[in-house]
Amino acid sequence: MEIEALSIGQFSFVQNAYSFGFAVMAAATLFFWLMKSEIAPAYRLAVTITGLVTAVAAYHYFQIMTSWGAAADITSGEVLSTGQPFNQAYRYVDWLLTVPLLLIELILVMRLSQQETIKKSTVLGGAAALMIILGYPGEVSETGGLRFVFWVLSMIPFVFIVHQLVVGLKGSIDSQPESVKKLVNISIYLVIGSWLFYPIVYLFPLVGLTGGAAITALEVGYTVADIVAKAVFGVFIFMIAVRKSKLEAETKPVSDPS
Repeated sequence: MEIEALSIGQFSFVQNAYSFGFAVMAAATLFFWLMKSEIAPAYRLAVTITGLVTAVAAYHYFQIMTSWGAAADITSGEVLSTGQPFNQAYRYVDWLLTVPLLLIELILVMRLSQQETIKKSTVLGGAAALMIILGYPGEVSETGGLRFVFWVLSMIPFVFIVHQLVVGLKGSIDSQPESVKKLVNISIYLVIGSWLFYPIVYLFPLVGLTGGAAITALEVGYTVADIVAKAVFGVFIFMIAVRKSKLEAETKPVSDPS
């Protein structure tokens, strides 16, 4: 990454985006964990993992923000490299940990059978990890052709995950209570929609965006997608857990005091 290609405005805009991402993830973590007691025990693990996802993201956004600030010196009125490279690996380590967990929290809040929960969590989580691993070499490559090759490779597990969410989970979604079925569907399409943003942003350097504009679009684009895919998605997971907890409390038979 040629950080000196950035203007002061672009550098500050990216830094502010990182700061906002950190704040959102940290606030979301506190909300999910503090509100966990309002959820029925059967759904607390899903909400705990939701908070874990945003906690891991908050930690890595702090590290990304710190690395970004250390990579440049702007005291002269222009962006100059300090010689310390901006560590892009923080983002991929974050994704490697959080993306599989995003799918697992969705599976857990649906409260499927134990066998189905383990099977779908393993398959979808493994595919998500593979997608991230295949994307990293292209992200750090300076060659456009190599970046495109790894984009294609990472899209294979991505398409598989989308197919599983839309087709593979259809029967499980149909078995959900009517009061949460719409929320589950929205959550799934929120995942798909926000995740589609990643491969689009990934291709920005290959479609004419160069220099500071490409770096800014890439880093801010990833940050926006992260906020939607983790914090906003987490709110929907929480809402599903609340509704299912309330429904189960209402339908729970009252014990005879005698």
